[in-house]
Amino acid sequence: MFDPRFDAFVGVHSARLFAESSGRTTAGFLLWGDGVRLTGQARNGRVPVRSRGRSGWVEESALNGGKSLLEVYFIDVGQGDGVLIKTPDFRHIMIDGGHPRQMQNTGKSAADFVDWKFFEDYGSDRIELDAMIASHNDLDHYGGLADLLDAAQEAELDAKSINVEAFYHAGISWWVDPDTGRRTLGETIKEDGDTYYVQLLEDRRSAMAALDPDGRHRLQGTWGDFIEKVAISARQKTGRPTPIARLSHLSKHLPGFAPRGDGPAIAVLGPIESNLRGRPGLPRLGAESRTANGNSILLRLDYGRARILLTGDLNKDSQRLLLKAYAGRRLEFQCDVAKACHHGSEDVSFAFLQAMAASATVISSGDAEGHDHPRPQIVAASGAAGHLTVDGDEIITPLVYSTELARSVSLGRPGALEIDRGLVDENGPMRIETADLHKVVVEFTETKPGDLRPRTKRKRLSQAHVVAGLVYGLVNVRTDGDTILTATMNENDGSWSEKSFPSRF
Repeated sequence: MFDPRFDAFVGVHSARLFAESSGRTTAGFLLWGDGVRLTGQARNGRVPVRSRGRSGWVEESALNGGKSLLEVYFIDVGQGDGVLIKTPDFRHIMIDGGHPRQMQNTGKSAADFVDWKFFEDYGSDRIELDAMIASHNDLDHYGGLADLLDAAQEAELDAKSINVEAFYHAGISWWVDPDTGRRTLGETIKEDGDTYYVQLLEDRRSAMAALDPDGRHRLQGTWGDFIEKVAISARQKTGRPTPIARLSHLSKHLPGFAPRGDGPAIAVLGPIESNLRGRPGLPRLGAESRTANGNSILLRLDYGRARILLTGDLNKDSQRLLLKAYAGRRLEFQCDVAKACHHGSEDVSFAFLQAMAASATVISSGDAEGHDHPRPQIVAASGAAGHLTVDGDEIITPLVYSTELARSVSLGRPGALEIDRGLVDENGPMRIETADLHKVVVEFTETKPGDLRPRTKRKRLSQAHVVAGLVYGLVNVRTDGDTILTATMNENDGSWSEKSFPSRF
């Protein structure tokens, strides 16, 4: 278990971090449950602290009653999913990570946020994960996890190493067809008119056999490269190789997170596994891409009275299958917070949304024009099917967030260009004023979200814009088991826009 050795925790929903012991100059903003380290003696009712990589002064009253919370970070990874869970006792679970860094137009993946969390917030140069989970075998989910496993060689990460105590996956994998060399989900079996995939990745031994270049059944492409990185990762406590295991509804709970005392529990609700002549199988749900999405791992995080449902890329067919499998037990899907299925795709069962009845829905989207997520009818449906709470004439819930909509940029127009004359001669800097900027042509590369190959373009500087600032669309969810706080950062000053509501289970 990781120990950041915080001295106290923020006990109010949001608090200013002041630059001095008196005055109103602000150095930043803290959120409910943020850990702080005391750096000196109190003065003028404020105490000096360091928190979230910044130093300043916070009102003493803001720390009254503060404690470590369950925190769920829905990371802005553009196209894809990336979720970091931090438990009150500082265990950490990473679920998905978006596309790898080289396919992101921001040049960042979920690995960068996790690196910040451990290096800046905790002050550790080692990332320690109690569990890493790939919800399914799509690159926009496991790509950022591959970046994270490369902590020792990724120059962009400050942490020097990473330890992963256990790795979990859904079983459905991309294989090389031994006869054609093409990509496939592998062998199938038909039973009672339905088709099931039975060539599933299992444990470490199964993974090592699937990575054997001379083996008949080999993992394909970037999925195989990722599993190879998992296979060489290590556990922190023993230094032994990280265990690898497949999850399904038969797992019931994530190992190490079964219900116990007052700590958090993680139920495994899907994918739905069948027994096919003594072999485990997962259902075919149409095209292979739909089958991979529909067999995503479905998790429910429980803490106190709070429930958070994490859905991967479930689609309409898999949701209907889940509703059938849990007939008479649909309350298993009800939740306070839900991660929307498949980035806000319209391929969603409204009956499943009704079964979730989420008070808050978080849509992880940002995949540009190709997919046009989140779809407007799904944003509307998430609200229409959500749990309605009204106080007076004000709607408290449902709430709908989108990481794409929460992201913001500040754009500026270039006013002048200054060039170090050392590049040309030795007579000092050369300055080109606004009137002549149309004579300057800038060559740049543009990477569309999810693309591997950047495109080279040219534009006159007078027609260009400058990104003056960027606020990532991170959505924070925090709870003490009774109250749930959701928060996003304001572009203007870095303060928190937060909402709170009671958990209901």
